[in-house]
Amino acid sequence: MPSPLVRPLDLTDDRAAEAVHRIGLAAYAVEAELIGFDGIPALGESLAELRARPLRWLGAVGAGGALAGFLAWEEAAPGEPVHLDRLCVDPARFRRGIASLLLRHALTELFAGRVVEVTTGAANAPAVTLYERHGFVRGADFSPAPGLTMASFHRHG
Repeated sequence: MPSPLVRPLDLTDDRAAEAVHRIGLAAYAVEAELIGFDGIPALGESLAELRARPLRWLGAVGAGGALAGFLAWEEAAPGEPVHLDRLCVDPARFRRGIASLLLRHALTELFAGRVVEVTTGAANAPAVTLYERHGFVRGADFSPAPGLTMASFHRHG
């Protein structure tokens, strides 16, 4: 199977927005199981709420135009860190390098030379490993809600 292509996503397009929403819900359901916390805000996010977020979107698109995964971030002022808001892969396509493909593209093509920050559930071992493998340094853990521990990471460009 050929590697997916990385391209910007436009969530004003209904098909793209619906695919992002579907994949996000499925991926966050897996994370909720991994970390033992089902209160992840994105799990309760409607399609309209998702579209209203001030995020930029990048997708990994496979053969036939099917979305395999996506990365979203908040645009930052020059000199300010970029915050990755979410990195999700369709659970049917886990462990095929899609998250690495998206992250590598973003770090080299979009955020070269910039500080990038991200958080994930501290018990989400696959995500923790992914970020560490791509040069992120783990910072302080924090607990935004009872029963939830988050890990923070940063990477200098």
